[in-house]
Amino acid sequence: MFEWSISGRQYAGQSVLGSLNLALERGETHCLVGASGCGKTTLLTTLAGLESGGDLKWNGKTPEIGYLFQQPRLLPWRTLKQNLMLIEPDEGRVLSMLEAVNLVDYTEYFPTRISLGMARRAALARCLLLEPDLVLMDEPLVSLDAPTAKQMRQLIQNLICKDPERCMIYVTHDLDEALEIGDKISVLGNSPSEIVYTANADDLSRESLEEILQKQFDQAISSN
Repeated sequence: MFEWSISGRQYAGQSVLGSLNLALERGETHCLVGASGCGKTTLLTTLAGLESGGDLKWNGKTPEIGYLFQQPRLLPWRTLKQNLMLIEPDEGRVLSMLEAVNLVDYTEYFPTRISLGMARRAALARCLLLEPDLVLMDEPLVSLDAPTAKQMRQLIQNLICKDPERCMIYVTHDLDEALEIGDKISVLGNSPSEIVYTANADDLSRESLEEILQKQFDQAISSN
């Protein structure tokens, strides 16, 4: 089980995150939803150790983490294969992973010659080459057209969600996406941000999630 807790996170003396606790079973996907600016990305970067604060453990040990950012962050002067070989020197493993994300025909392409969807798939391959125990995803389907988003979602489900040894925390604004991908869904709200609601995805509907988010929005308006 992954267990993580934080007593708070501040920017310029202002509290952004409150006291938060998360626990994930092996093989579980946990989706985080909430209004823009509620702290979802800050929570992910803190989990990843890119921000100070928090303590993440897996069976008492620090887990290997893979992070898929919204921006693919590929080096434009290196081919896709060269980008991935910065992570994994075994060319065979790199080519195998590029094949897994349907990019084996583009190994010698530079990032400037491929689409955003293809670049996101390359970034997914790079993330998985780390063999992470825990994968963090920050809206990986945003700005993609519907067919491209569907392809990316299927890859995420096949390569991560169906892996019984791997956990994922997945941030999204799309409630249908959260219900399809997540085993559990948590809603972030309030200021400083905290987890205000958590439930199994099978026990939720789009309508019930919308009601919870609307309640949080109404509370935020009334408190200002």
